[in-house]
Amino acid sequence: MPRAGLTPQVVVDLALAVVDEGGTSGWANLGLSAVAQRAGVAVPSLYKHVDGLPALRSAVAARCVDDLAAVMTAAVTGPAADPTLDPVAAAGKGPNATLTGAAAVRALAIAIRAYALAHPGRYRAVQGAETAALGPASSGPVDLVARAVRELGLPPDRWVDQVRTVRAAVHGFVELELGGGFGLPEDVEASFRYLVETVVTGLR
Repeated sequence: MPRAGLTPQVVVDLALAVVDEGGTSGWANLGLSAVAQRAGVAVPSLYKHVDGLPALRSAVAARCVDDLAAVMTAAVTGPAADPTLDPVAAAGKGPNATLTGAAAVRALAIAIRAYALAHPGRYRAVQGAETAALGPASSGPVDLVARAVRELGLPPDRWVDQVRTVRAAVHGFVELELGGGFGLPEDVEASFRYLVETVVTGLR
């Protein structure tokens, strides 16, 4: 029976459910037929709400970018921030301390990995060509990393290098982890923390 109440937002929600259901392949395999099946309608019915697959994938990517940015923001501000990452900045500020500098870099890296492991399909949507095509609307996660890097007090002419270093290190680790690339018995969590500390120490 056709599903009533479809709207562009509902179609995007259904597409996100398809992406989530597909795990690490969810984003790559996202198509109109799977969304239509979940909605209980024929594929042509979706065109009343989205302008084809490229438009739908763009809308899904935009939602994923916003989701990741929200998770990263919560990691460095408000109740989700871990004051143990920056006890100096947190001193006297209670549970809603804002993390800055090296502590923020650590927290953001941890948040990105946690998001990727919980939502691998959505994480890959954030990294896709559709996200790059969004232009400034896709800059939230990168802006957060850039702000943390600037707070380290490092030379401005190295900021781009440093942001790229943080992003590349975390993304590379995450992609290896998602792909089952860490087969040895040593603790992957400990390896990630070592990576983050190595990156933070090396930012100069």
